[in-house]
Amino acid sequence: MRDDGQRYELVEGVLRMMSPAGGRHGRVAFSLALILGTHVRGRQLGLVYAAETGFLLSRDPDTVRAPDVAFVARERAVDIDDDQGFVTVVPDLVGEVVSPRDSFSDVEEKVLAWLTAGTRLVIVVDPRTRTLHAYRGADRVVVLREEERLDAGDVVPGLIIAVAELFQG
Repeated sequence: MRDDGQRYELVEGVLRMMSPAGGRHGRVAFSLALILGTHVRGRQLGLVYAAETGFLLSRDPDTVRAPDVAFVARERAVDIDDDQGFVTVVPDLVGEVVSPRDSFSDVEEKVLAWLTAGTRLVIVVDPRTRTLHAYRGADRVVVLREEERLDAGDVVPGLIIAVAELFQG
């Protein structure tokens, strides 16, 4: 991949430039990463990766995606050699925050790519509507409002995310 100071994802062998995220996007992504990271680290459940981390989802043609946050369960994390190059283990959970420039089809394309690769839970947070969309399959999506909570314990033991917490501060 190019090293020209820009952010890219590789989708079926084609480089796609990613625009820098705005302030609200960054705040919400950090909140999700903090909630997930604190929970996982305190219980030694696995590894959490921040934005900019490339995950190799497929080869020939290659697809490398970089979510806003990702989790790999401890039992699967032992297979990761992330000292150099992209992570080759597909995350169990991926979190994406919708940017004002994202189209619905762009977001859906990412969600489907993660699910097809084997990700068990894709969380999409939309700061504009203050909602969280939890995808456990292409036909298994739940939309939660600000006053609701996501129980992600089937993927990250004990994890419950209060949607309102994502939009604080």
